[in-house]
Amino acid sequence: MALAEQADPFGSKYTYHRASFTGTAGEYFGIWIVNILLTIVTFGIYSAWAKVRRNRYFYGNTVMLGETFEYHARGKQILIGRLIVFGFFAALNILTHVAPLLVLILWLVMAIALPWMMMRSLRFNARVTSYRNVRFDFVGTYGGACKALYLGGLITVISLGFLSPFATRWFHRYIFNNLRYGDRPFSTEPRLGAIYKVFAVAVAIGVIGVLILGFVFATIAFEAVGPADSKTASAAAGYAGLVATLIIYLLVGLYYRAAIRNIIWSAAMVDGRHALWSDLGRRRYAWIAISNVVISIITLGLMRPWAAVRLQRYVVQHTAINIDGDIGLVTDQIRSIGGVISAEYFDADGFDFGF
Repeated sequence: MALAEQADPFGSKYTYHRASFTGTAGEYFGIWIVNILLTIVTFGIYSAWAKVRRNRYFYGNTVMLGETFEYHARGKQILIGRLIVFGFFAALNILTHVAPLLVLILWLVMAIALPWMMMRSLRFNARVTSYRNVRFDFVGTYGGACKALYLGGLITVISLGFLSPFATRWFHRYIFNNLRYGDRPFSTEPRLGAIYKVFAVAVAIGVIGVLILGFVFATIAFEAVGPADSKTASAAAGYAGLVATLIIYLLVGLYYRAAIRNIIWSAAMVDGRHALWSDLGRRRYAWIAISNVVISIITLGLMRPWAAVRLQRYVVQHTAINIDGDIGLVTDQIRSIGGVISAEYFDADGFDFGF
């Protein structure tokens, strides 16, 4: 069990116990290839059970303080959620041709239902996860989900993106502050200034990157077409600029995601006593994510298991926790006061919509 001393966001110094991932690409390849073949043979139906097998492998190989996590969902629960989503899009496709005006009503229903679906998915995924025989739970409300999704999105649009750090903070606080381990609450109070700092750096990288890469691509495209055909050259330059924008957007998104995870997790506590920590390298995370995609494409997907294990190992190894006390005594205390609801209740509660 690795130990790591890090500067604590609250100003003190904790001894953090890093998590580890013991899975291998070779082991996961066997699970992955069977999942792919059975999903094809069953016309996609088996994909629900494939997700269960995948999550049980990844959860079961994620080690924290000498113990692994467990995933208890059943394929039927995931399949029901997927059938509901599939039914919505099937109805949308039919109404588009039969009664176009009803499509607006269907989208309105979807907009109303979306926060509820997100809330139920978060609750389901928490309740089918356990650590040291203690289940997680999620107690977020529909109103909180609406605020996290729609109010945050609204202020982001109205402010032309300048208030998006508020939306980021609301969204992650909704998830963390409603998460439970047994009956013990998680909480996070990330500093808005830290989020704004990351946001400013991401915007600066994006603007400068688009200008530089766009100029390079546009110059290459213009030279390739030649100045004789100005319309074609202008179109080629425009497409080159669009490609540059998409590339930079991807890089900035990965940078922002890693940085925000570090801020949110490193401000998080369990039961007000046990501090979490994340120290993902932003450039390293982006490199792993992008190179994984490239390698998977080049190998026609055969290296996908290796890529998945590679990313999972990196993220897990850069996640840590400080336990205030003995972990065995902590979990025993949670069980002793009835903080763990029966497994049968958790297994029967709901289904996964895929969030």
